[in-house]
Order: sequence, then C-alpha cells, then structure tokens
Amino acid sequence: MLALARALVQRPQVLLIDEMSMGLAPLIVESLIGAIRSYASAAGAAVVLVEQHVPVALVASDRVLVMVHGDIVLDGAPEDAGAHPELESLYLGGARPESSPSDTTS
Repeated sequence: MLALARALVQRPQVLLIDEMSMGLAPLIVESLIGAIRSYASAAGAAVVLVEQHVPVALVASDRVLVMVHGDIVLDGAPEDAGAHPELESLYLGGARPESSPSDTTS
C-alpha cells in the first residue's frame, strides 16, 4: 500500500500495478481498487493492472487483455471476458488455443 501511495503522489499518466492483491485482505484490495479508479478518472491516467485473481481484475477494468505464452488470446470488455468460461484457465497458463498464429511446426 505504501508503494502505491508513493506512486500516486507523483501523479503519473500511466501507472503499472503488478499483483496488487497479493498478501492483502479482500477489503483492502476493494478499497485500493476504488482509489485507483478514482485517481485514473480524475487525472485522465491509464492504469495497467496485472492481476492473478480474475474477478478482481474484471471488476477493476475497462478493458481486458489475456496473454498466453506472449500471444494475446482475449481482448475486450470485462463483461465480455467474463462470459468466456475458459478465461481463468487461459489466464492461469492453460493450453494455447489451437488457432493461435504463433503455433508453428518445424
């Protein structure tokens, strides 16, 4: 929480937050997400949130991108992303979709 406060004091235009929920109580995470969304709206800033807990990420997001092995496999609105039952599997390192353009055979 101190690191986040130090970052916000600098009034960044882009804020990268990696695994914000790790080690924090759910009520604290909820409070921090509210503060980050308020800051982003007031400052017109972009926030890139890397989060392992999919529900937290979906609630906090305006746009969702899911990468598997460096390829973007899902890009869209949080409400659309929540409709994909394989989201958690993909996000947590599941199998790459068969139609992925980076799948090559040598």
